[in-house]
Amino acid sequence: MVLINAAVDNLDFPCVATDDASAATQAFTHLSALGHDRIGLVLGPDDHVPSRRKLAGFTEAAQRAGISIAPVEHALFSLEGGQAATTRMLRQGVTGIICASDVLALGAIRAARRAGLTVPGDVSVVGYDDSALLNCTDPPLTTVRQPIEPMGMSAVALLVNQMETVTAHPEELLFEPELVVRGSTGPAPVREPLKD
Repeated sequence: MVLINAAVDNLDFPCVATDDASAATQAFTHLSALGHDRIGLVLGPDDHVPSRRKLAGFTEAAQRAGISIAPVEHALFSLEGGQAATTRMLRQGVTGIICASDVLALGAIRAARRAGLTVPGDVSVVGYDDSALLNCTDPPLTTVRQPIEPMGMSAVALLVNQMETVTAHPEELLFEPELVVRGSTGPAPVREPLKD
């Protein structure tokens, strides 16, 4: 047996996974470089291991950037879940949203539009997975791509190794994701100066 993107404590099986903390850090760094200082994170359920790992990377990146209030919302992995979580975040003045899946990101874009905001003019959105056809959405989705092919090849190699030998090493192979910048992210909106 080989686990894929599903590390479980106390199960001594090899695991192949994307480095979720790195994915969140890459997305955060991208939005921060665009001038966003109000960045939120939409995750899956709080018992979901990849979501927990993304949260750890996001929290560390926010602390390094000196951002003390970085809203985090948990949702079901659905368009509706992403929309509801983003609607709550927009009330907090968030201008950059990192989502734990592309489907959540599409829900975030829908929430922004229903609030009368534009993507990426008012709100920038980053997804995760690089699902098929997301370069065809309006706007094309900036996302963090999982290295699916090398992960699949490694999982098969680990399975074959288990079939040929008696012992299986319960290690976790972490693969580096890749930020794919498209049209759903842009510079942070300029804030109006306060008038005396």
